[in-house]
Amino acid sequence: MTDLTFYTNPQSRGQIVRWMLEEVGAPYETVILDYATTLKGDEYRAINPMMKIPAIRHRGKVVTEVAAICAYLADAFPDAGLAPAPADRADYYRYLFFASGPLEMTFSLKAINYDPPADKQRMFGHGNEALVFEALETMLGDRDYVTGRFSAADLVLASQLGFMMMFGMIEGSDTLKAYVARCTDRDAWRRAKQIDTDAGEALKAAAQAAAPAA
Repeated sequence: MTDLTFYTNPQSRGQIVRWMLEEVGAPYETVILDYATTLKGDEYRAINPMMKIPAIRHRGKVVTEVAAICAYLADAFPDAGLAPAPADRADYYRYLFFASGPLEMTFSLKAINYDPPADKQRMFGHGNEALVFEALETMLGDRDYVTGRFSAADLVLASQLGFMMMFGMIEGSDTLKAYVARCTDRDAWRRAKQIDTDAGEALKAAAQAAAPAA
């Protein structure tokens, strides 16, 4: 037993938090939830009434929302060096919440093939897709990492961009491809991917075993 519990499904945004947990290096317990059953059960509803994953419980405190979880873990485990000093967090917060705001909105709308009409764009937090990626190109510029060294902000931003590239939502410019490659060239990322791959295969095998014979 540990004082840190991670609620997830390997085919979810929980992959981002898995990576963060592997970067932190603290022991944690994983609870894999099934979308059709345990995710909607009373036990998990008490953790997150939204019935969404991921979530963590640390020393009796629950944190939900990917960016919030990553920011919390960076502060809870400062020895991992995943957040700059409080006085140097302007860019850290800016990029962390750009990833969870405008970029996440772009991701979600592309997933349902919806592009807000020009006269409605001001009602959305990201404006439009072109504006988001033009801003990212400008914001990243020639920097290797958001704050000069890898941080939780890079982890969340690179994860969101990586998902969009993997699912064919964007091709990605040379700048963005290089940024994602640089951020994910880490042992913690590789460990996290392998853990979630194995968990996904286990879920698939369990579902096949439970399916009625044809």
